Amino acid sequence: MRHIALTVQYDGTDYSGSQIQPGASTIQGELETHLSELLQHRIQVIAAGRTDAGVHALGQVVTLRTSNPIPEAALLEAANNLLPPAISVVECAEVADDFHACHSARGKLYSYRVLNRALPSPFISRFAWHVREPLDEELMLEAARHLIGEHDFAAFAAAGGSAKTTVRELFRLNVEREGDLIESRIGGNGFLYKMVRNIVGTLVEVGRGALTPADVADILRGCDRGKAAPTAPPQGLCLVRVEY
Repeated sequence: MRHIALTVQYDGTDYSGSQIQPGASTIQGELETHLSELLQHRIQVIAAGRTDAGVHALGQVVTLRTSNPIPEAALLEAANNLLPPAISVVECAEVADDFHACHSARGKLYSYRVLNRALPSPFISRFAWHVREPLDEELMLEAARHLIGEHDFAAFAAAGGSAKTTVRELFRLNVEREGDLIESRIGGNGFLYKMVRNIVGTLVEVGRGALTPADVADILRGCDRGKAAPTAPPQGLCLVRVEY
């Protein structure tokens, strides 16, 4: 039995998240349906992590097991011929039997983009949060620095998660502006439910002037989700890369 890892990219706008759900259109559902057709037996994929409805990926990793001898290059080409336009497989490789897409990961890198201008753009509305009020990205970056390192991120964890601990380590949290786009890149050893979107929502409040960078440090120490800002919408979030 071959053990194969696929790197998958997708536009999550029209999907109910990555994880399969009864009666819903999901990334996992599309992959399993079309890969089962291609490989001629039932396929179950295991992902590096779940993404919510409307969230995108440049580097999601999934694994599958198959007895089909199809070469990797042919599998890659055939999969992309079958999958819908919003989903692409960009890498395919056999991996060790004990490799696990989720448990073998050492960290993940996410990107969150904000379109910061008065008027919306139809060319990026599926991939960025439109914030009309001017944002101070330098203050957002100053606030972000308080979150780097190992901390209890309970204040940025949404209800409904199943994590045994809310302690996580962030390796990086950059905030950069290019024209009207402000991008936050957040890398860490693991993330709580909606943690990235809750962090970005809070940083945007700093950019608006509703919170100060010192307030963010206090929110982190207080471990009270009610003190942080509302969750940022999903369309700005993208899973960039999984580190192994």
